[in-house]
Amino acid sequence: MTATDPALTALAQGWSALALLHGRIEAHIERVLQAKHDLSVREYFLLDVLSRQHDGDGGHLQMKQVADAVVLSQSATTRLVTRLEDRRLLERYLCPTDRRGIYTNVTAAGLKLLDAARPTNDAALREALDEAARNPELAPLVRVVKSLNVPA
Repeated sequence: MTATDPALTALAQGWSALALLHGRIEAHIERVLQAKHDLSVREYFLLDVLSRQHDGDGGHLQMKQVADAVVLSQSATTRLVTRLEDRRLLERYLCPTDRRGIYTNVTAAGLKLLDAARPTNDAALREALDEAARNPELAPLVRVVKSLNVPA
């Protein structure tokens, strides 16, 4: 295969379209969440991921698991958690069974903000997808996204 191989070119074009769709969606949601709730997309997603944890031993995510869930480096995740902790939306605590483990938990204030922001996020996502569907290059990807039935 060469750099001008049509299969590689098509693959690269597909990847570019997917990256473009992701970027447009994320940018739109970012603007709306910032304006209405003073939350970034990453902050919202982190609160959402952590809110889905169950109580009890082992029910909360360690920082490494949080980094994996939000697709950030551990240092970027630590900064993100610290920002939310400073706003009293998250709290960190030592694992009761393994003192080396640090867990994160959403506070009552974080859950309240998340509940208020969730409809905003969902509406912004629908708006961004509807806008992208008008672009012939992105429309097939939007159809695929809308057809997914992924459990939360």
